[in-house]
Amino acid sequence: MRFPPFTDAPRIVPAGWLLLPCLLLAFSTSASVLDDAPPGADVASVRTWLLQHNPELRAREADIEAARAQAVVAGSLPNPTVGISLQGISPSHPSLLPANVGSTSYQLRQRIPLWGKRGLAREIAERNADAVDAGREAAALDLLAQVEAAYVRYWHAGQALRLLDEQIALLQMLEDIAGVRYALGMVPQQDAIRAQVQTTRVRGERIALEEAGSEAGMQLNLLMGRRADAPLAPALQTPRLAVASASLGDALARLDNGRHPALQAARAQAEAAQDGVRLRQRERWPDISVGVGAMQRGHRIDGYELMLEVELPLQRRALAAREREARQLEEAALARVEAQQTALGGQLGIAWAQWRSAQRQRDLLASTQIPQAEANYRSALASYQVGDVDFNALLDALAEWQDARRAQLDATRDELLGAASVRALEGDMP
Repeated sequence: MRFPPFTDAPRIVPAGWLLLPCLLLAFSTSASVLDDAPPGADVASVRTWLLQHNPELRAREADIEAARAQAVVAGSLPNPTVGISLQGISPSHPSLLPANVGSTSYQLRQRIPLWGKRGLAREIAERNADAVDAGREAAALDLLAQVEAAYVRYWHAGQALRLLDEQIALLQMLEDIAGVRYALGMVPQQDAIRAQVQTTRVRGERIALEEAGSEAGMQLNLLMGRRADAPLAPALQTPRLAVASASLGDALARLDNGRHPALQAARAQAEAAQDGVRLRQRERWPDISVGVGAMQRGHRIDGYELMLEVELPLQRRALAAREREARQLEEAALARVEAQQTALGGQLGIAWAQWRSAQRQRDLLASTQIPQAEANYRSALASYQVGDVDFNALLDALAEWQDARRAQLDATRDELLGAASVRALEGDMP
């Protein structure tokens, strides 16, 4: 009996190699899940989605590319012209063939603007492209402020629902306590009924708040460029919207330095208008056209020609009117820069005041009113359990504590809304 050689024995594959395809498949699956995860878990996710998918920003990107291309066109020479002239055509035997006429001339002409006109036209187009680019940044800042504000409202609705659920749970606990004391004959049945009435009222508030949260989610989707009913991840963490400036004076100083793209766009348009004035002034100087030509007789070229033409800018009234138009456009552009600076400064001052006011209100509630209201509720609960206070006092203490918590949440919302406005007016992209 012959046995197979040792090399034909089955090869043992290490277990790690068998697990490798499974690990690769799991990794690719988890990566695709992460890529397809809906935004909304934090404010960074909605910012990223907005900047990558918003159709208005995509349209402005195309506008920028078009404006950059226009700068190339503005600085280029005009297209040359080619002409052919047939002379000496016989009336009795007309022909359009160059060899069958008396003579044929071929001409190539090129108009050449002088005195730096092409350079000025290119600079004007470049400044206009810069204005379009800065306008895109300003639109992005405005959309970011809007989407951050919508996200804050979306987060606020979820947190308010959580507070209401906690309040409902506390009311149900009080209802149980009142039911036990009523069974023991220590309190009237009205205590338990009163707790049920309060629970029903809070449930009604919860329904209205759910609708407000749905509306905030739809607004958030629309600002990001998504369908209104597109899924959103729940907002579990408090948004972090840091303000860069330490004081209003610092924020206004940053604004005066031209950090905001809307102000940069206005200044770029003003620079373009100033170049436009210089271009109109140089139109008083003539341009030239040069050309070359060849003369054909029969089947041979028997001569060449050179041409030089000078444009005569004799329409002085029209030239003066165009210069006057350019100067008025310059004054209007400079006035818009000043108006933009004033408007942004006023908006920044108002947003800063609202942000600081809400911040101080939140700090006051967190440090004083909420601890006091919670301590009052704990004391009322203990006193009710031993019969020292009535049920109405306990319900009032609970309502005061919950109202303070809701007020703190509302103040946090207002603080974040103010921070979103301040961040947009500071002019820094995230």
